[in-house]
Amino acid sequence: MSEAQNTILDIRNLDISFKTNAGVIHAIRGANIDLCKGETIAVVGESGSGKSVTMKAVMGLLDSNATVNSGEIIYNYVDASGKKQSVDLLKMPKKQLRQQINGQRIAMVFQDPMTSLDPTMTIGKQIMEGMFLHKNMSKEAARARAIELLELVGIPEAEKRFKNYPHQLSGGMRQRVVIAIALSADPDILICDEPTTALDVTIQARILELIMDIQKKMGLSVIYITHDLGVVAKVADYVLVMYAGKVVEIGNVNDIFYDPRHPYTWGLLSAMPDLDTDDDRLYSIPGSPPNLLHEPKGDAFAARNPFAMVIDEKAEPPMFEISRTHRAATWLLHPDAPKIEMPPELKARIKRAQKEAEKYL
Repeated sequence: MSEAQNTILDIRNLDISFKTNAGVIHAIRGANIDLCKGETIAVVGESGSGKSVTMKAVMGLLDSNATVNSGEIIYNYVDASGKKQSVDLLKMPKKQLRQQINGQRIAMVFQDPMTSLDPTMTIGKQIMEGMFLHKNMSKEAARARAIELLELVGIPEAEKRFKNYPHQLSGGMRQRVVIAIALSADPDILICDEPTTALDVTIQARILELIMDIQKKMGLSVIYITHDLGVVAKVADYVLVMYAGKVVEIGNVNDIFYDPRHPYTWGLLSAMPDLDTDDDRLYSIPGSPPNLLHEPKGDAFAARNPFAMVIDEKAEPPMFEISRTHRAATWLLHPDAPKIEMPPELKARIKRAQKEAEKYL
């Protein structure tokens, strides 16, 4: 997506399966993602597409029944002496990963703050924990930094709130505290897993603006995991569309929103609510995602694709390059494929969106 020398996280051919009572689920089937310094990428797709599992693999948080069959997660960073280092996170012992990477260099914000916060500890103590563990700070220095972080994430009366317990704060305030905890050890990468799902629309906008503001101040690289394309349009530089454990389309925001090429991406965009559409029904992609207990042959989206061809049932499509920034895995992009355009309703919607965007440029 960007210059190779700026890549901070490089996920290559990641393949993960889970052993269950029903059998082996092949959840991630060769995912490829790269993140550059200071960049924001959004990983989108339906529930079960593999978004969260991929990022949990980065953090070493996979469940005990998970098996990483193949792949690499290369993290590039500069150590305390200023020397460039490169490490495969999948090969690091879990204890070392916890001590040297999690929280300190790569931090994660989960969608429900109450599952991330200890109800028996004040928020101040919870923010300071990471500083004691990763920064060896004194209690006084950690307290001062914790209050500074509370102010940074927009919590008023930070010194007073420092002594509060999670139940004494609103949902939006708790999410800000979780962000403060994630930032406490000055990480290079911030992974946000549906960070605004449990919040009302007004608070959602504030949290997104907060993360963008902090990203500029701290030079963070950010990964959003979301199914909300409205969030994507607001925050992302690049968008990765996942389906059935694979990235099926990747491009910058303009590529994905104004020139989508994969039928699955067409379906996701068509399913977004639109006040100006003539149809009074909300579109939904027909069918259901494949059961990965029985890995699909060919294109996993074929059964739900109204434009599927015979080859879709037989062979998995490669990534076709559309432009320097835009690629998609669909046989419709093959030179010998019939020329299929996106649905006219979606094309009209995109034109309206472009006109609307031009007003603000």
